[in-house]
Amino acid sequence: MFARVKKSGKYQYLQIVENTKVKGRVRQQVIATVGRLDHLQEKGRVETLIKSLSRYSEKAMLILTGHSDPDAVTIKIGPALIFERLWKNTGIKQALQKLLRDRKFGFDVERAVFLTVFHRLMSAGSDRYCERWRRDYAVAGTEDLELHHLYRAMAFLGEAPGDQSRASDLAPRCNKDLVEEEMFKTWRNLFTGLELVFFDTTSIYFEGEGGETLGERGFSKDHRPDLKQMMVGVVIDDEGRPICCEMWPGNTADVTSLVTISEHMRERFGIKRFCIVADRSMISSGNLNYLEENGIPYILGTRMRKDKEVREQVLTCGGRYREVHPIGSDAKDPSPLKVKEVRHMDRRYIVCLNERQAAKDRLTREAIIEALKEKIPQGPKSLVGNKGYRRYVRIEKHSASIDSEKVKSEARFDGKYILRTNTDLPADKVAMKYKELWQVERVFRDIKSMFETRPIFHQRDDTIRGHVFCSFLALVLRKELERNLEKAGHVFEWSHIKRDLQALQETYIEENGNKLAIRSRAEGVCGKVFQAVGMAMPPTIREI
Repeated sequence: MFARVKKSGKYQYLQIVENTKVKGRVRQQVIATVGRLDHLQEKGRVETLIKSLSRYSEKAMLILTGHSDPDAVTIKIGPALIFERLWKNTGIKQALQKLLRDRKFGFDVERAVFLTVFHRLMSAGSDRYCERWRRDYAVAGTEDLELHHLYRAMAFLGEAPGDQSRASDLAPRCNKDLVEEEMFKTWRNLFTGLELVFFDTTSIYFEGEGGETLGERGFSKDHRPDLKQMMVGVVIDDEGRPICCEMWPGNTADVTSLVTISEHMRERFGIKRFCIVADRSMISSGNLNYLEENGIPYILGTRMRKDKEVREQVLTCGGRYREVHPIGSDAKDPSPLKVKEVRHMDRRYIVCLNERQAAKDRLTREAIIEALKEKIPQGPKSLVGNKGYRRYVRIEKHSASIDSEKVKSEARFDGKYILRTNTDLPADKVAMKYKELWQVERVFRDIKSMFETRPIFHQRDDTIRGHVFCSFLALVLRKELERNLEKAGHVFEWSHIKRDLQALQETYIEENGNKLAIRSRAEGVCGKVFQAVGMAMPPTIREI
């Protein structure tokens, strides 16, 4: 049976109708005519009738008449549903449960870690704020967790187990390493052929003391040499999936970390053959010798201005450039990347030229020279604070002048970068793979801006490591979501994904002993996100 509206003349009437089959055909039979619709609505009799009927239904929608005091609570359900699924698909949940199997904690550590990671994804705020923030979200199994449980969970991740036989000289082996290795087993079948890993480092400064050993002063990439810091290295695969993160004292040099990462890729993850891609900060004679002696393929940026061989031999070598176009890009790009291969003393270099960047570099230099022509007559003191000016100035006794030789020399570097590699990949492939190093830089931007890893106030090394590792796990989940969306043919802004998932809510209503959950409408990209991760949308109405 169902209700329908029957129009008769200028009025509409509400009827109760039943479908019946007569000789194989469906016919509608009017059970009752309730009355004129406008009169029923005016006096609220439709709601009275529905409420009366709801007493005989276990799954009837509650009708609020104003004669009762219902209890209603609205909770965001979209984000937790999606990231719980990815938490399981990436192997993080299973890795934590395996590691915790023989541990006796008085609370659910896996749930505490997930809540911390989930908080980093959805809201940039301190760990202290997480406990209050969670009340707006439906996160199963976290109802009894308190702030000290979250701190203990982070300390567990950064805890050093008894077996340190595979630890590096830069940092002890921690539980978070075991989690990464278990996660990697879930992904292992994805690595085929020549395996590419991208590696880069960044610094994270502390507002506090920086732990027992991690907080040290060193070269700050955040331009905060006045504060203690730690170094964080991240490795991602060719598909942009984060594999692991390493945490070292703040005075660790980039060139030192490359060997450590290379050793870990073999020892920790069992990868026998891989190609490491890193920027110019990683290149040194020691690193190159290590990579060559151990047969590790590499693609490394070079220091064009500081490396004499690169500056005087490779950069000046003749040869024709050829255009390079990424797969799927427009072949009519007005400013494509151009590459040429140069070999010098059995060493292979790839010279890359971006003509658009070259034009920009030239215009920037010309603007500096014009400004110098006005500044120099004012005396050397007017040039002291500007690094860009100092590059093109020659100081003699108490006078300053434009260094024309330096200006001419700098023009050779316009729009260029030079790579060194021992691979057999074609020059265009080498250049394209190096350009993908931007993915790691994006990882660091995400860690610092989206997850608000800084400032860190924790005082112990283990909680600091756990704090940073939770940001890394949040990044793993976000990248996995982006991979699923890309496979489904979607590219959405992260801010839009968060907003539309948060808009998916359930309102829990209780009246006269009846409890129902009513889901809001899926807005924006929410439905496509659910489809991309293989999840069905929750029912619109369900009984609790």
